[in-house]
Amino acid sequence: MLLFWKAKLVLLAVPKTGTTALEEALLPYADAAILGPPEKKHVTARRYRSQLAPFFENRGGHALETMAVIREPVDWLMSWHRYRARPEIAGSATSTAEVTFDAFVEGWLTDPEPEFARVGRQSRFVSDGAGQVITDHLFRYEALESAVAFLEARLGRTLKLPRRNVSPARQVALSPVLETRLRREAAADFALWGGLATKDAP
Repeated sequence: MLLFWKAKLVLLAVPKTGTTALEEALLPYADAAILGPPEKKHVTARRYRSQLAPFFENRGGHALETMAVIREPVDWLMSWHRYRARPEIAGSATSTAEVTFDAFVEGWLTDPEPEFARVGRQSRFVSDGAGQVITDHLFRYEALESAVAFLEARLGRTLKLPRRNVSPARQVALSPVLETRLRREAAADFALWGGLATKDAP
């Protein structure tokens, strides 16, 4: 999470959406930053509003807008599946090295999820407890240039993004039956991403 006081903006870091690269490019201009550990870095919109906004906004005298990047849900899950297959965590409860993508998605749709599929949901990350989106500006990962243009305009800076945190290459596929189930049971995530088609311009 990065905060820009003059620009009145907070960048929320949805995992696996390119925010590591954004943070690296933006860090020199941020007035406050939470970069780790992961459970703190990836503060949700709900937690920001309830725990951090009172500190930053009430004491500073003006409200801050929030922004986040959202990724196509199947692609987002594939990225998590690849990331958790990395050799350094092989054999751990979170490893997907021996887990098929179908099994990973089935686990993600289970309540509670097995440890290897416990990665949260993008729709919940940007929403309140009732499922209402409370993040002010959302951008598609697949059109990250729109988020960059928005940030450049707000900050008055030209940004160059590095490529970081790349998941290991791995061929994955989702069975049609399971994809149908995924789209039904994770409808909020697909609707959120689909609704950004005409809303991610700066």
